Amino acid sequence: MPQTGRVLIQNNVEVGAGTTIDRGSLRDTVIGEGTKIDNQVQIGHNVTIGRHCLLAAQIGLAGSLTIGDNVALGAKVGINNHLKIGDGAQVTAMSGVKDDIPPNGRWGGFFAKPTNSGSGRLSRWSGWCRPARPIRRTRDGSDGGSTGQV
Repeated sequence: MPQTGRVLIQNNVEVGAGTTIDRGSLRDTVIGEGTKIDNQVQIGHNVTIGRHCLLAAQIGLAGSLTIGDNVALGAKVGINNHLKIGDGAQVTAMSGVKDDIPPNGRWGGFFAKPTNSGSGRLSRWSGWCRPARPIRRTRDGSDGGSTGQV
């Protein structure tokens, strides 16, 4: 099948070293105005990247994606083909995306799922911070033998 599409790079776009942008097969591959692309990013055929997006190093974007405006993708993110990433979405580093992401969504993980606020990763580990056994206070106020040393 002949590749008849083009690569259209709009104004004020920065493309890092070793980045590959595939020409469109049936439609154009478009990089929106003001987008910043770090080193070693692979952009597949027919991908449309919106305006003012940030793509960190070593991202792989499969073909026919639509990425909205003001999207931020962390390093080593991989996104499957034919998906839509909504305006203002954020994907944390080293995530694998196999589903559409709604506008302003914050996703992460492998496979990527919605995350809470920036402390979402820490909240998952909060149960690990509890003592192994409850500390019981004695009548004299001590904890029953602790020397206070760590």
